[in-house]
Amino acid sequence: MSFRKIGLVAAREFMAAVTNKGFLIGLLIMPAMFAILVAAMPRLMTASGRDRVRGEVAIIDPTGRVAPALREAISPSAIEARRQRTLNRALDAVAGNRDGGEALRSGQPDPTRITGLAPELRLIERPAGADLAAEKRWLTAPSAADLRPLALVVVKPDAVQLAPGQKVYGSYDLFVPPNTGERIENEVRDGLREAIVTARLAARQLNAAEVEAMTAVAQVPSMTVGAVERQTSIGFNRFLPFVFVGLLVFGVMIGAQTLMTSTVEEKSSRVIEVLLSAVSPLELMAGKVLGQMAVSLLVLALYLGMGVLMLTSFAMIGLLDPWLIFYLVLFFLITYFLFASVFGAIGAAVNEMREAQALVTPVMLVLMVPWLMAAPVAREPNSTFAIALSFIPPVNTLAMMIRMASTSPPPIWQVWATLAIGLAAACATTWVAAKIFRVGLLMFGKPPNFATLVRWARQA
Repeated sequence: MSFRKIGLVAAREFMAAVTNKGFLIGLLIMPAMFAILVAAMPRLMTASGRDRVRGEVAIIDPTGRVAPALREAISPSAIEARRQRTLNRALDAVAGNRDGGEALRSGQPDPTRITGLAPELRLIERPAGADLAAEKRWLTAPSAADLRPLALVVVKPDAVQLAPGQKVYGSYDLFVPPNTGERIENEVRDGLREAIVTARLAARQLNAAEVEAMTAVAQVPSMTVGAVERQTSIGFNRFLPFVFVGLLVFGVMIGAQTLMTSTVEEKSSRVIEVLLSAVSPLELMAGKVLGQMAVSLLVLALYLGMGVLMLTSFAMIGLLDPWLIFYLVLFFLITYFLFASVFGAIGAAVNEMREAQALVTPVMLVLMVPWLMAAPVAREPNSTFAIALSFIPPVNTLAMMIRMASTSPPPIWQVWATLAIGLAAACATTWVAAKIFRVGLLMFGKPPNFATLVRWARQA
């Protein structure tokens, strides 16, 4: 076997892939779609909120204490303050620490870009004995276009003070006209909750600010202690396993499918016969596998670089264990060689892509199993199921990557055991696939089934 010839075939495969316009478009289309989604989604979400909503909210308050507090709670300044608090909590949950949350907030300083302009709500107080049916008709009566009825609130008599013998406070009824936006309804609900709580505290001669200060406890980031001690972020760690297994599956699919497609095309056009006059079948297969591996590594490096750059820009790079990238590359190489050899053997065995679908579908399903199982494995990374999946080829490397990216990384001996088992499985699979590849290259006629492939492997 000539390593020079293998290198030439690999270089040919690599250059043929990276200089193809379809590859370049496919390489850039996902980052472009992600950038467009990030840029367009806030605008789409706030498309209906670009114009400030103006309207009236009527209230029937038999307690006499909720209406004054509600007037303040639904003012534009109060609504904007609530929105800012909600946004800050969401950003802190994603970042998992105060510094990361501050960095995210500095990148998105204006909450109106996400939530739109705060509505101007005018509160109208109705008498306690107002006719409820007449007030409901008010909701649908014709009104000025710039100041239309938006909601009718009926506060329960025991919403502020408990009725004798009762242990649960009353609430309120909310009536809205047709086609009321969900965002406006939620703003009214949030304002009512704040107003009723304020009224209840005032009834007990308690200061709302003091109560909030006494009940507020600063949430500090936890530290996950394992092989490497790192900050814990619930939102980040829930998302991370899916990202890493997605990178593995995506990288393998790019190289393996392209390898199969090029082999089928070369075989159907008889170019393969010309190539076999210069190189042996094993040299051809090795060169193709290595060439497409370089393509997959290029794609993987691009997306990893984008991810690291994004984490760095949001001051979240400290949440990522750098060893995960090292193991991602190792697991990718093992998984790629295993599946690429299978895809290459299938490409050599068939005469056209339509025939390859029947053989490649089961392999694709096996490759997708860890992705489908990512949620339970990430949630319970040290369960019996997750541990067993980590030692069953050909999905063991994918399952272990999910476990390592979770909040409870596995012991290091399990990681290296998975690497050893995966490497042995990849070598065995490549050896068998090479036999099928050598026999199938010059075979034409009826497409083979799995039994035929097994017979070729035994005869070769």
